[in-house]
Amino acid sequence: MSALDATPDLSTELGPLSLPHPVMTASGCAGRGRELAGLLDIGEVAAFVTPSLRLEPTSGDPPPRVVETASGVLSATESHEPGIEDFLAGDLPWLVRRGVTTVASVAGSTLEEYGELARRLAASPGISAVEVKLSAHNDDSGGRAFGADPYHAAKATAAVRRDSTAGRPVFAKLIPDVHSVVDVATAVVEAGADGVVLIDSPRGMVIDSDTMRPAPGVGAGRLGGPAVHPLAVRCVWEVHAALPGVPLIGVGGIMSGVDVLGMLLAGASAVQVGSATLADPTAPARILSELREELERRGVSRVEEIVGRAHELQGLEGVRA
Repeated sequence: MSALDATPDLSTELGPLSLPHPVMTASGCAGRGRELAGLLDIGEVAAFVTPSLRLEPTSGDPPPRVVETASGVLSATESHEPGIEDFLAGDLPWLVRRGVTTVASVAGSTLEEYGELARRLAASPGISAVEVKLSAHNDDSGGRAFGADPYHAAKATAAVRRDSTAGRPVFAKLIPDVHSVVDVATAVVEAGADGVVLIDSPRGMVIDSDTMRPAPGVGAGRLGGPAVHPLAVRCVWEVHAALPGVPLIGVGGIMSGVDVLGMLLAGASAVQVGSATLADPTAPARILSELREELERRGVSRVEEIVGRAHELQGLEGVRA
């Protein structure tokens, strides 16, 4: 890269969604956007992902809902989630006025709820894409997560795709607690997903040594932070290898520009910053700056030229061997 071209082109494509750079926020970790006002220019993130929207507000699991671990945070499985009407009436206009690219995360308990959520969003301008939260519990399947198997993951994705605005991208967010993440990814793509988000937080547990009881209070929760980063990279790697033409969004323990670089090399076209924002609300801006420096240091002129590059380099090593 010459001195005249010292600044790399950070733009990236997620199917029909074009982003100025790869760094998004993750659902739930940046609140409704207002919480970051004054700390971070929310309009400068590539895209803001909303908390998971339900048809009606939910109170979530009883406290404590968040427990710090040695390498991340463990959150209650069912968090407080806003009702879609409150979001559409208050939060969405606020985001639109600030020029924010908004991705609406939706969570249903039945296929009918997923379809209804998609229909209400379809009537609302200002939404750039929809993210289908497949860690939500399926009332018609004994409370198992929709993403626990390819069949139910595909059904939920298809319900959202069917009732969404034509041309508006739909991304399916997968859980890693499955026999084959590739099988689930294949199923949601065949059901109409424009891309796949990898990964939603895996389930974990800690025991409070003082109370001698599980924490969070309901027992198992969702683990986020650096501990899950290698797991997320592995899932991105496997799905990109199996479905190389499908846009992927990597999420899980993104703490630095180097972490983003690794996700891109594994096959992601963008990333979401989650737990890092809880400790440092300016994390998305810092991580983007670090990514730019890492690309410049390596002479990379365009983000898109390194997406999945690690697969190619591994293949070359195999040829040499």
